[in-house]
Amino acid sequence: MLLIKNGLIYTMKDEVIENGSILIEDGKIMEVGKDIIAPLDAEVIDAEGRMITPGFIDAHCHLGMWEESIGFEGSDGNEVTDPVTPQLRAIDAINPMDISFEEAYQGGVTTAITGPGSANVIGGTFAAIKTYGHRIDDMIVKEPIAMKIAFGENPKRVYNSQKKSPMTRMATAAIFRETLYKAKAYLEKKENAEDPSKAPEFDLKMEALIPVLKKEIPVKAHAHRADDIFTALRLAKEFDIDITLDHCTEGHLIAEDLVKENKGAIVGPTLGNRSKFELKNKTFDTPKVLNEAGVKIAITTDAPVIPLQHLSLCAGLAHKAGLDEMEALKAITINPAEIVGLDDRIGSIENGKDADIVIFDGNPIKDVDFKTYITIINGKVVYRR
Repeated sequence: MLLIKNGLIYTMKDEVIENGSILIEDGKIMEVGKDIIAPLDAEVIDAEGRMITPGFIDAHCHLGMWEESIGFEGSDGNEVTDPVTPQLRAIDAINPMDISFEEAYQGGVTTAITGPGSANVIGGTFAAIKTYGHRIDDMIVKEPIAMKIAFGENPKRVYNSQKKSPMTRMATAAIFRETLYKAKAYLEKKENAEDPSKAPEFDLKMEALIPVLKKEIPVKAHAHRADDIFTALRLAKEFDIDITLDHCTEGHLIAEDLVKENKGAIVGPTLGNRSKFELKNKTFDTPKVLNEAGVKIAITTDAPVIPLQHLSLCAGLAHKAGLDEMEALKAITINPAEIVGLDDRIGSIENGKDADIVIFDGNPIKDVDFKTYITIINGKVVYRR
């Protein structure tokens, strides 16, 4: 049993507790409040007035898919031989022993939604994982959590270089549409075949898309430009599937439309240069504009584009651009948890949730020179400065 006491606790449920305590047992939060009495044999951490938050969450990254300090040998995020690869699973490529994991939890990031890149129209499944561990099977929060799809420049650029489809946005949409129609037909034949011998021949690609068609997982749509965001939404409606909007770089230009769609926006990576045409309207104003319009926002690093430990810096720069401080903190805690459907376990400091907790020297949203004091994942102290 572990007791944290004398902390400034940001529960992320519209409550800040001064001189608060958190009682942890078996990896879960048992009690949050003031004057909590713990058993005499409990380990005690005195926060000494420091700021305490839930562990940070990045709702869209590629942690462990592209390893640090290595080239092709550690590049496992894009299978650029086929634009349709739904059968690929991130957990078969993630290397949790890469140094980027240690840097992530030292920076307060305790959960990452990670998976394939955006080279393919359909890229494979993402997984939600904790950032501490050495065996990926023991780090999973949910797998699969989403099916990666991509619109805009990336699939065009990759397959144009190979002189094959898709070379246009039309082809990207058409390939997605054709694949989903095939998956629907496959599922119908499979479910309607009373005689097993009449069932369709096993197809791993089609099998991987069944959870999408059944709304068990959403498609995770890489879309920067406004028209690509609308294409992704149009296709999701056509097939009645769930969707998350990832990157949403031009979201500030269509904020009122996104409010009507009632979809959250996973915004970023915003730090860095405008490396391609579809990023020409990139700005740290986007989170503020979307938030004020009524769109639920999460902020992403798209790691390794921005190293994952700088997630709070990205939220801080959004705050500097006008996003309310508490909203900036929500954008890397409870909001991403709600957008990806994991808010029953992570994203806030509440009874029964995973004990993913970070204690800071300073304020990670407002102070550039803040330092992580202690990181706790699943009730275990994994980092202590």
